[in-house]
Amino acid sequence: MIYLDNSATTQPHPQVADVVKRAMEEYYGNPSSLHQKGLEAEHVLKQARSVAAQALRVKPAEIFFTSGGTESNNTALKGVAFQYQSRGKHIVTTQVEHPSVYDVCKQLEGFGFSVTYLPVDSEGRVSVADVQAAIRPDTILVSVMHVNNELGTVQPIQEIGSLLRQHPKILFHVDAVQSFGKIPLLPHEWGIDLVSISAHKFHGPRGVGILYKRDGLKLQPLLMGGGQEAGLRSGTENLPAIAGMAKAIRLLEETGHDESERLAGLIRRLRAGIADIPGCVINSPADGAAPHILNISVPGAKAEVLLHALEERGFLVSTKSACSSKANEPSRVLMATGMDRNRALSALRISVGRYNKAEEIDRFLVALRESVDRIRPYMNV
Repeated sequence: MIYLDNSATTQPHPQVADVVKRAMEEYYGNPSSLHQKGLEAEHVLKQARSVAAQALRVKPAEIFFTSGGTESNNTALKGVAFQYQSRGKHIVTTQVEHPSVYDVCKQLEGFGFSVTYLPVDSEGRVSVADVQAAIRPDTILVSVMHVNNELGTVQPIQEIGSLLRQHPKILFHVDAVQSFGKIPLLPHEWGIDLVSISAHKFHGPRGVGILYKRDGLKLQPLLMGGGQEAGLRSGTENLPAIAGMAKAIRLLEETGHDESERLAGLIRRLRAGIADIPGCVINSPADGAAPHILNISVPGAKAEVLLHALEERGFLVSTKSACSSKANEPSRVLMATGMDRNRALSALRISVGRYNKAEEIDRFLVALRESVDRIRPYMNV
């Protein structure tokens, strides 16, 4: 099977798996323990924190380990909301956020917070002018994702950060789960206060992630207990997964810009081939998109039917976000772009990773053409 669903999760790198195994076998002490095994585990933890900090060009003390993107997003949004609600109860986000931001905002509305969900253009991109217009005296947080997980659209994060420098009491959170390791991300330089990252999106282990929190910023913790992670995230650290994530980050640094360019080349190859298949349309923007995601539609076809037709031919893709793919409704993200329901219901997401090759893309294009031809007589057009 050819795996083309790397935005949902990635295959762990063999060296990452080796590091996880070694950490489980050798560094099984609790990092909070004072004996030798505890000190060894604490050293591994410090090394991993340093690796993550170096990748983001931030201080090690600004790196906090979590169970992944969902926890990082929840910690950022709820942590800010409950810590600063005396300052204001207004939050600004977009209509195309991942459920771990969008649904948290809906939950916060139930707690008495007011949320502005900004519209996006036909490419899924928010306007900086709309962000500015949404700011109110009681605004305490702006949360905008860096790369959209369905369309691959890159949001104007740097420009929004520059705008928010004029409003020092408004905090800026960025969900960078789909962007980390793919495109540049500089929290300090761009005026970002909080960043969410998940290891399994860049060939690291599942169940581990990072929350970057700017030095001096206070958050109400989600989890109370032993006071690990400077009191922000209690619970004994998942040291094997954290060590594996650090190894995955080091591997990213080894390939660097070259790997992003290689992925972008695969997506360009996909674009060119799909443009020649009758009935296929491309939903992802041609410019200002991440190098690893391409969203397409075959209007009139059901996405699930096409997905399984491709699977029969040996290719694994997805419909929408893996977190909501089982809901029999068109993607909220695609509908927010103004796309018609028929086109949204037929959308597929193709996402490439470090193990995909050009010849696999060529074989996929053949399989896609065959699949579309096969189901065309049954399409609702």
